[in-house]
Amino acid sequence: MSATSSLLNSPAAQAVSAATRSLLVELFVEELPPKALKKLGEAFAQALAESLKAQGLAGADAVLTPFASPRRLAAHLSAVSAVAPDKPVSQKLMPVAVALDASGAPTPALVKKLAALGAEPSVVPTLRRAPDGKAEALFLDAVQPGVTLAAGLQKALDEALARLPIPKVMQYQLADGWSSVHFVRPAHGLVALHGAEVVPLATLGLQSDRSTRGHRFEAAAETLEIAHADAYEQTLQEQGAVIPSFAARRAEIVRQLAESAAREGLQPIEDEALLDEVTALVERPNVLLCSFEPEFLAVPQECLILTMKANQKYFPLVDAAGRLTHRFLIVSNIRPADPSRVIGGNERVVRPRLADAKFFFDQDRKRTLASRVPGLAKVVYHGKLGTQGERVERVRNIARGIGEQLGGLSLADLADEAATLAKADLLTDMVGEFPELQGIMGAYYARHDGLREAVADAIEDHYKPRFAGDVLPRGDVGLCVALADKLETLAGLFGIGQLPTGDKDPFALRRHALGVVRMLVERALPLSVPQLVEAAFRAFPAGHGAAQAEVLRFLDERLAGWLREQGSSAHEVDAVLALKPAQWAGLPQRLAAVRAFASLPEAPALAAANKRVGNILKKSDDAPLVEVQTRLLVEPAEAALWAALEQVGPKAQAALAAGDLTASLQALAALKDPVDAFFDAVMVNAEDPALRANRLSLLRALHAAMNQVADLSRLAA
Repeated sequence: MSATSSLLNSPAAQAVSAATRSLLVELFVEELPPKALKKLGEAFAQALAESLKAQGLAGADAVLTPFASPRRLAAHLSAVSAVAPDKPVSQKLMPVAVALDASGAPTPALVKKLAALGAEPSVVPTLRRAPDGKAEALFLDAVQPGVTLAAGLQKALDEALARLPIPKVMQYQLADGWSSVHFVRPAHGLVALHGAEVVPLATLGLQSDRSTRGHRFEAAAETLEIAHADAYEQTLQEQGAVIPSFAARRAEIVRQLAESAAREGLQPIEDEALLDEVTALVERPNVLLCSFEPEFLAVPQECLILTMKANQKYFPLVDAAGRLTHRFLIVSNIRPADPSRVIGGNERVVRPRLADAKFFFDQDRKRTLASRVPGLAKVVYHGKLGTQGERVERVRNIARGIGEQLGGLSLADLADEAATLAKADLLTDMVGEFPELQGIMGAYYARHDGLREAVADAIEDHYKPRFAGDVLPRGDVGLCVALADKLETLAGLFGIGQLPTGDKDPFALRRHALGVVRMLVERALPLSVPQLVEAAFRAFPAGHGAAQAEVLRFLDERLAGWLREQGSSAHEVDAVLALKPAQWAGLPQRLAAVRAFASLPEAPALAAANKRVGNILKKSDDAPLVEVQTRLLVEPAEAALWAALEQVGPKAQAALAAGDLTASLQALAALKDPVDAFFDAVMVNAEDPALRANRLSLLRALHAAMNQVADLSRLAA
């Protein structure tokens, strides 16, 4: 051990360890799944860098550059050492009493332990003694040789491949015809360079070298030799006709899209997911302008946009008003001198897609939405919850009740009509082809049928908010149906035990609950949440209501999380929700009032006192409820507190009645000194039962006055 340590501590070894160079690792594969490429590239590079840093081969300040293209995952890391620095290590052996006999000689137990560690008994005099709890123990101090880059990088590569977030693993045979491996796609090349030197690695049946490949059709040569780790990106771009960086390729696509659209006075549809997917499909982007026949614009633009984006990965162009035009942009992977054939081919491909959309639209309008409603009785919604027809009846029932509360019979009738027709477009050809258009197409068909605008809007809006940050329904009719739809979903699925677990939420119940939260709070709807949940369960057959408490708890959790996301602190949210308000319309005002109160210098003391009062009252639940008797206020401090409460209470109550919650809470600041004096001078649990009961009544009155807006004790540290 000592000889090895001496060798590794030699000046030559230290010089090698100190020398750092850039590292490049590339795995060349067949076309990777485009929707997963960005994550795969980031995970591959990050895992390599983390492992190398953990092994001491790269410092914390080493710069990582990830690369990901349709046919490669790669990482460039600066300042990587050929050998990691040696590390001093200390190995606890055993207690001294066990390790040494009475004469100080090593016991057989110690000799055996040293042998297991590769050390000779001769090292016993050099062992370190140190306290270890109550006893003294022996420790073996040594120097652990730093790992070499070849060994460390092999470990890092194995770990990176094992941790890749592969959506679906495939099995394929290696060139020998016998062996097989599992990976996201067949791998054909492995590059590993430390500066200009090849680092020997092996994985997936490959041996590392410096050769890679460029663009399938436009590379200068079939294989490219990477001379140096730092020359990787430049070599691929100049000789391989590939932009290997996902971020750089994406930025180039964005630049070309904006430039091409600006020449036409138009702008491309914004779609981050589509942009990522197209970036993952091309190695050398080339944006080209195409067009289709203007008569297709008679079809709702949502249909045309969806078919171009989802099926063809095209970027539709809109005018300044956001209206779709008959021109669109494609991102080609080749750059021919004459792009006319590429443009013509894409225009021919998109035409049948648009023609299908026009055909579906024309055919669907031959029948009214109302005529499709009976057909929902034949569509299964859920094996335990019946058909879509039965679901529609439940949503109608709930929506009508909400409408009556918000706007009387007129709103209830409109909500009933919209709920009846809301799911009818599920039976149309257009929605059958493009499920993403449900609701949107229903609104178009409702207008074609001559229905009122409020009903058409509600049919489209009852799915909103569809995702985090989405807009809410536009009008009251849409709010009624959207609330009813989401509450019916929550009640139905909770009722049959289909609750979200961990990160699994196949029915998007968290999204439905968040939609309920946002509509109630942001639109300040004067509706009781427990009553809404009860009405939702009442729409189901008898015996389905056992999960009401679970749904209420689920909604409360979503509410608390959402309020924190909006900027309120956990203490503020806890204080407001501790009162379990049935209506959520005034929660933002309550939170603002609590925030203003918490900033007062008196707030900490009052919150602490409130907590103390609450604890006293909890222990005295069996005390009789009596009014405060002024003749029994024998101590000056309790009389002063009652006088202050009689003065402050009406002020706080008046501000509360006027809707000024902040003023109501701030009025309580005047109670600080009387409350402090009370607890300093008065014994609440007096021996005299009458005095004790009176003082508890005084504290009940104080507690009630202080906690009308929020439970202020939750603000105590």
